[in-house]
Amino acid sequence: MGKEDLVSNNPLRALGLEKEDGADSRRVGLVMSRAGLGKTAILVQIAMDSMLRDNKVLHVAIGEDLEKTRTWYVDILNLMNQETKISDFQQVVDEVMKNRMIMTFKENSFDTAKLEERMDDLAKQEIFKADCLVVDGFDFTAADSASALQNLNAFMDRNALKMIWFSAVSHRDDDRVSANGVPAPCHDMDDAFDTVLLIAPEDKDIKLKTLKCSEACAIDAGKALLLDPATMLIKKA
Repeated sequence: MGKEDLVSNNPLRALGLEKEDGADSRRVGLVMSRAGLGKTAILVQIAMDSMLRDNKVLHVAIGEDLEKTRTWYVDILNLMNQETKISDFQQVVDEVMKNRMIMTFKENSFDTAKLEERMDDLAKQEIFKADCLVVDGFDFTAADSASALQNLNAFMDRNALKMIWFSAVSHRDDDRVSANGVPAPCHDMDDAFDTVLLIAPEDKDIKLKTLKCSEACAIDAGKALLLDPATMLIKKA
């Protein structure tokens, strides 16, 4: 048993993200929840799914330190291996982590121009060329956030990206939503996203709701997956 077993047993396969690979099917996704409910855990699972399929993933952590972000990946991989129990696990970890780079920004220093400049430097030096991007901590309340999203398609074209996923914080006391049910502060920009997921506690359960879904997504908009509250991994059906 090896990496292929982690791929096939990855509970995130329930979302069917592997169907979104390919230059002709680029996707922009969003994970939302109130503060502290597990957005980073979902983003890391999305990144891990892509890394296990040999895509190069750049994880942009805004307002988080490098070591904390690294720990998320180690913890998620260990949790995934609890069921699979592959014999050469550390070798697989070393192999998979070659497909990931973490880039950190202070909250007040991030902008897409700086990100693209650093990505370009890494590619030109043949250090790392990303296929996919996850951006954790992007400020959707900033004045220039809407214009940054409007330029995403051009950004993805210039950098040959297959996929970008963001996280965003929703607030209990802000009841604004889009026609698709996407909460503020992203309610008036949900056209920028192909897939929108919402982490929502309900009674004793934590659900990952699909508010909006691309054609390639394996589950329909309006459906929900259960999350394990202890690990934030998607529960297998």
